[in-house]
Amino acid sequence: MAFELPELPYDYEALQPFMSKETLEFHHDKHHKAYVDMGNKLAAEAGMGDLSVEEVVKKSFGTHQTLFNNAAQHYNHIHFWKWMKKGGGGTSLPGKLATAIDSDLGGYDKFKADLIAAGTTQFGSGWAWVSVKDGKLVISKTPNGENPLVHGAEPILGVDVWEHSYYIDYRNARPKYLEAFVDSLINWDYVLERYEAATK
Repeated sequence: MAFELPELPYDYEALQPFMSKETLEFHHDKHHKAYVDMGNKLAAEAGMGDLSVEEVVKKSFGTHQTLFNNAAQHYNHIHFWKWMKKGGGGTSLPGKLATAIDSDLGGYDKFKADLIAAGTTQFGSGWAWVSVKDGKLVISKTPNGENPLVHGAEPILGVDVWEHSYYIDYRNARPKYLEAFVDSLINWDYVLERYEAATK
């Protein structure tokens, strides 16, 4: 199953002022496209061209680093675009999610502080995550393109802390970008969809 660059689920101006048109054009059209192109080439060479992106991520982890890097970043970005929307973020969460965040993560304020802390303290490039592991929500961070799939968890929310995700708009102020992501960009409906699929 060849990797394909998905269309953005909104136009390039939709996330302004929190994420600029310029950032989305570079991030989606250049960076994500490069992961797709290189991932397809390497997956075909490794005999994994017919596998799903999730299978390639899991199979290449620890065995084929370059393929893993590209496949994992493709997987991460497929969901990253959907984890954001115009008019997103804020404290009005779907009931089921709000309940899980209260019971597993100590409530919304603690979730927000802990996710921002995970993203801020990830040294260099990487991601901060909310995942379902053993039926419960957990917050984590990973380096580079690594994601919770390879650690026995199902990611339901992720935020990209590679510099290309925020440097045009926020320069080196990563915490400010993370705050804007939580307050103004998160697509809680898609997080709920992922949560329900992970807790079936």
